Amino acid sequence: MRPERHPLVSCRVRVLFIGDIFATPGMKAALAYLAQAREEYDFIVANGENAAGGFGITRRHFQQLRNAGVDVVTLGNHGWDQAEALELAEETPRLIRPANYPPGTPGVGSASFEARNGERITVTQVMGRVFMDPLDDPFRAVDAVLEGVPEGEAVVVDVHAEATSEKRVMAYHLAGRVSAVIGTHTHVQTADETIVRGTATITDAGMTGVQASSIGMAFEAVHARFVHKLPRRYTPADGKGTLCGVVLELEGKRARSIRRLRWPGADEAA
Repeated sequence: MRPERHPLVSCRVRVLFIGDIFATPGMKAALAYLAQAREEYDFIVANGENAAGGFGITRRHFQQLRNAGVDVVTLGNHGWDQAEALELAEETPRLIRPANYPPGTPGVGSASFEARNGERITVTQVMGRVFMDPLDDPFRAVDAVLEGVPEGEAVVVDVHAEATSEKRVMAYHLAGRVSAVIGTHTHVQTADETIVRGTATITDAGMTGVQASSIGMAFEAVHARFVHKLPRRYTPADGKGTLCGVVLELEGKRARSIRRLRWPGADEAA
């Protein structure tokens, strides 16, 4: 049963953001965690652009995450690696691609959803341009998204970018205007979580997958390419996955807390 609430009073919303889910070990870790902790959260977002063997997402992976309790799946630069993702993005607003893709790109870059306690949350994603594909301006794109968000509604922004500086500047750009700015893409959880003017930020939520790896890939082929400069096919790392992400407490548009999450707590041995 949803709590009764006065229309002018916001309830606190507990949000889980799961960092980049990488291949089968990442999917297993995410599904295992949600099976035991799903009821702790009012709303769950997961970055799923690497769910299918490290490259894109399929309809099956998306449905598994939805069935486990994930409300919204965000994408990124590998979003279209699996052809069926293009069709899926046209069918549901719960698969969010970067809002700064050119006009005419399938899917949506933002959407508003109802959390389990009745509060509304807008989720949007933009992709950075430093060391990434040169998309449209992410700063203007997110500003355009915010023009359509009702006053006081919570907004969670996934910034899928390579450069730490670009993510930090995006957090500066949005401070006081959104609830959270969560970095993804670099697959290494950072320790810079903070709240600025009511906006929770972290440079990277981390990777949900095998931590004893080269950001999800087995070391051997990556090592060989670094050492010998010869082409080698990358394969996802084998082993037990660790879920990485952040837990947010939001009240209206403002963040009250942000906490890093790693589950299980200790990484597997390298």
